Amino acid sequence: MMKLKICGMREPENIEAIAALAPDYLGFIFWAPSSRYVSQSTPSLAEEIKKTGVFVDATLDYIETIIKEHQLHAVQLHGNETSAYCKQIQHLGIEVIKTFSIQNDFDFSELKPYEKSCDFFLFDTKGELPGGNGYCFDWYTLKAYPSEKPFFLSGGIGIENVEELKKLLKTNLPVYAIDVNSKFESAPGIKKVNELKQFKNELYEF
Repeated sequence: MMKLKICGMREPENIEAIAALAPDYLGFIFWAPSSRYVSQSTPSLAEEIKKTGVFVDATLDYIETIIKEHQLHAVQLHGNETSAYCKQIQHLGIEVIKTFSIQNDFDFSELKPYEKSCDFFLFDTKGELPGGNGYCFDWYTLKAYPSEKPFFLSGGIGIENVEELKKLLKTNLPVYAIDVNSKFESAPGIKKVNELKQFKNELYEF
């Protein structure tokens, strides 16, 4: 079954409430300019939830430190990281998710060097920020996806996209997970629990 990732978590009580919805991944942003930047400790999660750290062009030492401090299970790379850099992160024994931003079109040949240096691709909307821009890119672009590597779909996804998502999931595209963030916030880093519960329930009604 397709996975669900809820990103941009920060506040302990909100994290606890969202974790009770049993998403597959919870994302924590370790990029200081972000309004969702995590500067404090993060709580332990149920073992079935993969704690994911989001980084933008960070040093290898910084990522390794954060992995240990926060007991991360996955790393999402949201900058201009090279395939060689991604391979170094893989050697830390952790899932590597490499993000690519899409606007109106995308040159999928950019993915080829990363095929063996990350576990998943993530497609997000190209905007002013590395992520959390709050609007979708044209998913029709993904019809040209040439790879069999599973990917996360991100970028301004909200409850209003459920029916479109269901149609997309019936195609042959290897959509591994849906990644949501800003459309479910009452403030940066604070997620709306009831709306996320509704989204999850509607998404899995097949």
